[in-house]
Amino acid sequence: MTFRWPDMLWLLTAVPALVAVYIFLLRRKKKAALRYASLSMVKEAMTAGQRFRRHLPPLLFLLALATMIVAVARPAAVVTLPTQRQTIILAMDVSGSMRAKDVEPNRLVAAQEAAKAFVADLPRDVRVGVVAFAGTAAVVQPPTQNREDILAAIDRFQTQRGTAIGSGIIVSLATIFPDAGIDVSESIYERNARRALPLDPGRKPEKKEFTPVPPGSYASAAIILLTDGQRNTGPDSLEAAKMAADRGVRVFTVGVGTTSGEVIGFEGWSFRTRLDEEALKAIADLTRGEYFYAGTAMDLKKVYQGLNARLVFEKKQTEITALFSAVAAALSLLSVLLSLLWFNRIL
Repeated sequence: MTFRWPDMLWLLTAVPALVAVYIFLLRRKKKAALRYASLSMVKEAMTAGQRFRRHLPPLLFLLALATMIVAVARPAAVVTLPTQRQTIILAMDVSGSMRAKDVEPNRLVAAQEAAKAFVADLPRDVRVGVVAFAGTAAVVQPPTQNREDILAAIDRFQTQRGTAIGSGIIVSLATIFPDAGIDVSESIYERNARRALPLDPGRKPEKKEFTPVPPGSYASAAIILLTDGQRNTGPDSLEAAKMAADRGVRVFTVGVGTTSGEVIGFEGWSFRTRLDEEALKAIADLTRGEYFYAGTAMDLKKVYQGLNARLVFEKKQTEITALFSAVAAALSLLSVLLSLLWFNRIL
């Protein structure tokens, strides 16, 4: 357990002082009582049970005071709770290969329907962001709890040329850590495409010191990468996955399509597209995520349903001041009630 205001714990030194004052008052009262009463009568009156009752209410009051001082110091502990700030980034492939119909009605439509079903099943306090990637990547919906905005963003997908899986991962990381100084334009644009405009040309992130953390250790966010796995442009997928691993973010990869694939035509070009499972497994392994195969639209929905169960709860540092305050209030109330019940007075 840690404390956000640890200096307030110095107030606990007042508790032993109060105990000393209480003992002093008891001894003075005892001396005064012996002046006017027979010693034998005092001994008979003060049985063990009565002595215990006499000291219990003040003891409870002191415990309440100590607990309240701890509460003032704002204690925090690592507890497992339904997350209040869980962020999930849906990084979805909108390249021309997603037009393939080896998943009915085609890969893109199946992915859209499954994504929307997944979002609808999430708890309302989970924030969801949407990143679309083809030749490059862009945030089409910043993380939000507004389900209507998320569904509208997914419905607006339009297929484009190229498949830059690494760009999708990097933009997703920049969305999760907006203040981490991740230079998206420098990371995702290839040397032969430097004339292209960055996602936000007016704002260049400030370089910040970065210390890698263990892979999979960041429990407040995750990336769900849905693609056929065939990268043909942009930064290397495993290098982008290494960036996610160094920040502790897990990437769950979902393979759409079949390993045999099919030949499709797009903007005057014909090419064969097939599912690259090995690439997606490598990304998931590197980030301590998991790979799922979705060969049909129904399989895809099952994948998302499984991910939903994995991403709802987390261990996090949580302030538990309210718990200590409640305990202190209960002890104080019990002290007063016992004092009134046994002695017809408060303490």
